Parts: sequence; structure tokens; C-alpha cells
Amino acid sequence: MSLQVVGCSHHRTSIAIRERLAFRRDQTDGALAQWRRSFQDVEGVLLSTCNRVEIYAARQSGPIPTVEEVGGFLARFHQIDPREIVPHLFVSNDEAAVRHLFSVAASIDSMVLGEPQILAQVKQAYQAAAERDSTGPLLHMAFQAAIRVARRVATETAIHQRRVSVPSVAVADFARQIFERFDDKETLVIGAGAMAEETLRYLRDEGARNVTIVNRNDQRAAERAIEWQGRARPWNELHDALADADLVISTTGAGRPIIALEEFRAIHAKRGQRPLFILDLAVPRDFDPAIGQRPEVYLYSVDDLEAACQNNRVLRDKELPLATRIVDQESSRFMTEMYHRATGPVIQQLRDGWQKPKDEELRRLLNRLPQLDLHAQEEIRQSFDRLVNKLLHPPLESLRDESRKGVPHGLLDALARLFQLRD
Repeated sequence: MSLQVVGCSHHRTSIAIRERLAFRRDQTDGALAQWRRSFQDVEGVLLSTCNRVEIYAARQSGPIPTVEEVGGFLARFHQIDPREIVPHLFVSNDEAAVRHLFSVAASIDSMVLGEPQILAQVKQAYQAAAERDSTGPLLHMAFQAAIRVARRVATETAIHQRRVSVPSVAVADFARQIFERFDDKETLVIGAGAMAEETLRYLRDEGARNVTIVNRNDQRAAERAIEWQGRARPWNELHDALADADLVISTTGAGRPIIALEEFRAIHAKRGQRPLFILDLAVPRDFDPAIGQRPEVYLYSVDDLEAACQNNRVLRDKELPLATRIVDQESSRFMTEMYHRATGPVIQQLRDGWQKPKDEELRRLLNRLPQLDLHAQEEIRQSFDRLVNKLLHPPLESLRDESRKGVPHGLLDALARLFQLRD
């Protein structure tokens, strides 16, 4: 039995390389089909995210693909020179591969410790491989265990309770203090940057559905409205949009505030007593800071959110040793179970193989000694059992000792030949 992971991640590989190796969702089917053609009898799961591209492989018996072979597979699929990517790939085998998978699923190998998205991505990768018959008993076992480990880390540590990205803190730690629900709120996005998109994604996860986009470039606003499943309004309707909004995400590139205090007074008068939550993620700021002093207005800048992020990082980092211990425990437990699956049949065959001649000799002996009473017969049976156990003890002990270091393929093969065991 062999397990392996080959890939690249944000730890040591630049985005320039990762983006060349990344797989779009619509490429997964073709990639897994090509994997099965290239490496028959080798299980495979493909995990591709913005921070990593990894192929998990497993095989019951026989050689596992080398890092060069997996690199060649990636290069052929993406039609690039293997020499450009193989040096950037890492490889881990058996327990190290299992520990890596568990760490990834538990989000302690992520760029942002504890990010919630990675477990869903691991599940999707596993499900895609399972649906396309690319997995087998070993990777089923490994990925199901990884999901259990991730849940244990989430339950027994506070890693997932401490958000450390500006958008996640803005939504979960600040907006949640003001609004109990988001599905009935009007969300206004001013600008169309990456930060706005990520914040909006968190809001959608929390239930936000009514989204309006305003941008100086009306065409840009219309494109984002289609992409984000919202509606666009022209820039000259910004004040009206602010009067209608409950939550505002602003990320323009303006050199000075787009909403001054005097302008906001007129907007505020139209709103009645409704609370307004403003995330001013622009640098320089889009809203005059004095606006945050108005009644029912909650204005947060990047600096406000960064301070909360930093505090959360400190608290979360304290949880990392506990999460790592959980991963180590579960990795050791998994490998013990896997080694037991590998050596168990051999141990059972050894016992079964010695049981038959023992029973035959015992029966022959007792037939020759009919005068023995039941107590004497039982003593002889127990003596035969002890003898067999003592004879089996050295090979079985050697097998168990070697199993602690990994699947002892050499010893298994030797025992199979010596005792003529079945495959």
C-alpha cells in the first residue's frame, strides 16, 4: 500500500507557476480521465485552488508514480514543458502525505490560518474523483478521515472562530453585531475591486441577496452586476442608492472622499431611523470619517478592520499547537489502521496455515491415546496451542515492528514465499 501527494502551493511556489498549473472546474473531468489512462490501477484525487495544485495518489500494490511522472502528466495536460514545472513540485509519501492532507483539510496549511473555504474545496475534489471512479479504497479512507479530522479541529480548537481577513472580519465580527439577518437588507457596492468582491462573497454566504453596484464606469458596473447577480445604477444616482442601502461596501480609487459630511446630511435625512453599515475599504478613504459620528451610522475603515484582524491572528496562533497535535494524533492513528489492513491478511493466513496441521497432529495423537481422560486431553490441546503461538511469535513480532515504520513490503513478500501464502 502506498499513498502520495505531489503538487505546489503558496509556501514555495509563485503564483506565476501556480496559475499555469491550475485546473478550472470544467477541466476536472478530462484531467481525471487522462490520469486513469496514464496510470492504471493508481487512485487519484485532484485538488486545485488559488493557493495550491495537488494530486493525491494511492496504490494497493506496485510502484506509485514518481514526482517526475506526475509533473509530466501536469505538463502534458497544460501543454507546457515539464522542465519548467517539475523543480517547483514537492512530494510527500505515506504518513507525511496523510499528515499533509489532514493539515490542508483542517486549514492549518492555508495562507490564512483557519480559512473556512478549504474544507469545502477538499470535499468537492474528493467527490469529483469518486463520481468519476478515480478513487479507490485507500483514498476513500484517507479523504473521509481528513474530513473527520477537520471537523475535530473545528470543534476542539478556536481556529475557525477567529477570522483574520478584512472581508471576513467586516462581515462576521462587525456587520453581525448590527444586523441579525441579511436576506432582507439592501447591499450597495461602490467600485468593483477584488476586496469588494470578496466581502460580497461573505455577505452572500450570510444570506445577502439584494445587491446594487455603482461605478464611475457604467459599463463596468453592468458587467459586475451580471457577474454578482445584482443590478447596476449610474454614478449620478449614488446619493439615492445610499439612501436606499442598509450595507455599503466602498472600494473606489478616488483621491479624495466621494461623500463629504455635508452631502451625507441630505442623504441621512431621507433614511429615517434605519441603521447604515459602511465598510470603507478604500485608501484614501471614500467617506468623510465624521460621517461615522452621525446617529445610526456605523462606519469602519481598513485600519479599524486590520486592528481586529491582527488581534484575531494573535489569538488564533495560540490555537495552532493544539490543532497540530490533533493532526499528528490522527495521522498516526490512520497509518496504524492502514498498516493493519496491509498486514492483517498475512497474519491471519499464517495463523490459519498453522492451525490445520496442528489440529491434524492433535487428532492423530489423541486417537492413539484413547485412555486419556478429558482433563488430560485438554492439557495436551493447550500445550499444542502454546507451541504454535511460540513458533508464530517471532515472525509476527517482526511484522508488527516493521509495520510501525511503514508497510513492510519486503517482509510481507518473504513471509508469503516462505509459508506459501496466497496473494
